[in-house]
Amino acid sequence: MALKSLNQLRYLREALIACRRWWIRNVVGVRLGRRVSISFSAKLRPGRRDSIVIGSETLIAFKTLLYTTDFATGEVRPIKIGNRCFIGGGSIILPGVSIGDECIIGGGSVVFEDVPPRTIVGGNPSQVLRKEIEVGPMGRLKGAHENTQRMYHGIIPQADAEA
Repeated sequence: MALKSLNQLRYLREALIACRRWWIRNVVGVRLGRRVSISFSAKLRPGRRDSIVIGSETLIAFKTLLYTTDFATGEVRPIKIGNRCFIGGGSIILPGVSIGDECIIGGGSVVFEDVPPRTIVGGNPSQVLRKEIEVGPMGRLKGAHENTQRMYHGIIPQADAEA
C-alpha cells in the first residue's frame, strides 16, 4: 500500500522538477542542455543571463555552488560545463572556469582553473587525479552499472560468469 501511494507522488515530483528547470532557464538565466539534473540544494549564481552554460546529460549534485561574479573586480566571468559531466556534492566552481566534456569533479572540490576533457579532478585546490577516462550519461564511469548489480543484487554479468 505504501509503495502505491509513493508512486502516486511521482507526478508531483516530476512537475516540481519541470517547474525548477523552467525557473533556472527563464528567471535565473542559465543555459541548460537536454537531460541535465540539478540538485534542489545546488546554488547557481550567474552575474548575467547565459553566463552559466551546462551541457547535456550532466549531473550537478547537492550543495554545489556555481557563481560568475569575481568579487575582487566586480567582473562577470562565464562558467561553461561540458556534456556528460558529474559535479560532486559540495563543490565550488569559481568564475571563469571551463570544464571539458566527460569530466568528474570530486565532492568538496574547489575548481578555479579550466579542466581538460575526460578528466577526474578533486581536492581544494582541485588537482587532476586521472586522465583519459570513459564515462556515460551523468558522468557515470563505465562499468559502474555492473558493479551496482554485483553489490546490491548479487548478479554476476555474463562475462564474469564464464571466466
